[in-house]
Amino acid sequence: MQLFRKFIQKVFGNLFKKKKHVRLGLYGPPNGGKTTLANRICQDWLGEEMGTVSNIAHETREIQIKEQINIKSKGKELTFNLVDTPGIATKIDYEDFLKHGMKEKDAKVRAKEATKGVIDAIKWLDEMDTVIIVLDATKDPYSQVNITIVGNLQARDIPVLIVANKMDLKKADIKRVQEAFPQYDVIGISAKNGQNMDQFYEGLFTVAG
Repeated sequence: MQLFRKFIQKVFGNLFKKKKHVRLGLYGPPNGGKTTLANRICQDWLGEEMGTVSNIAHETREIQIKEQINIKSKGKELTFNLVDTPGIATKIDYEDFLKHGMKEKDAKVRAKEATKGVIDAIKWLDEMDTVIIVLDATKDPYSQVNITIVGNLQARDIPVLIVANKMDLKKADIKRVQEAFPQYDVIGISAKNGQNMDQFYEGLFTVAG
């Protein structure tokens, strides 16, 4: 009877080991491509998109969650809830929205919503098992926002994968991102056209699996 119980525990233990469920958060500055990456992941594994993509910063002003995404690679399996967060910014000015043709009243509302979104995103860090930092590889990674995000994650000891996004653009420079954050794995992708997504998923298994 005892041998049978051990056998059952071993079988079911292996089953649960194979199917690990985690909360996976997408973090980064505005317009880095978080929602584009979220949509790419959802399209690849669910056949549907997650959210609206826009050239206007802070289009994502609320936490968006897509549950039960199951990915497979080389015999491994990972199930997670994908959490797309608003872009982190140290300053949000309603005047920035006026540049995109918004009326002053609407711009002020947008700025208020975006500020709340940033606060919520930081709060949600405590709920994350793994975080993907999505950076625009054409921009200088040594920004106050990026250093703040990384500092928060290091303080919480949360596993991190850094994505250098927009590698399809000429100005993209993955080396700058790698030099800025040598303590983390950095994978260069283009979420927009699906470039290097296989390597991204492999990297995901490494940090979250």
